[in-house]
Amino acid sequence: MKLHELNAPAGSNRSRKRKGRGTATGQGKTGGRGMNGQKSRSGGGVRLGFEGGQMPLYRRLPKRGFKNIFATEYAIVNVADLNRFDANTEVTPELLVEAGVIKKTLDGVKVLGNGELEKALTVKAAKFSKSAAEKIEAAGGKAEVM
Repeated sequence: MKLHELNAPAGSNRSRKRKGRGTATGQGKTGGRGMNGQKSRSGGGVRLGFEGGQMPLYRRLPKRGFKNIFATEYAIVNVADLNRFDANTEVTPELLVEAGVIKKTLDGVKVLGNGELEKALTVKAAKFSKSAAEKIEAAGGKAEVM
């Protein structure tokens, strides 16, 4: 089978309803809009979230907190997670994503000092905690700030 030979399964493409084409069609005269009212008029209807004058849900719910849109968000990696790499490897954010340690780099990678490191690695990241930098250097590696 080739790409140009593909067909949609039978009955999956329903033809559109042709409204307002005479009373015999079942969708004639008012065109499925009913008799009177705001929704029967052309251009009629209400905006999204409108509840007929009742206080809408998005205004009834309490709003709390503040989200700083300028804040830098770091992907966090612990020192123990770096043991999966071979000795003398240069660990970069791209390598961490490739290995599945982190999903994405966000605004940078921060290395924290949870756990122990048994191998000498060159780790490149945006930030290091003090304990993480000490553990990397104690194992014979280097902590380089990008």
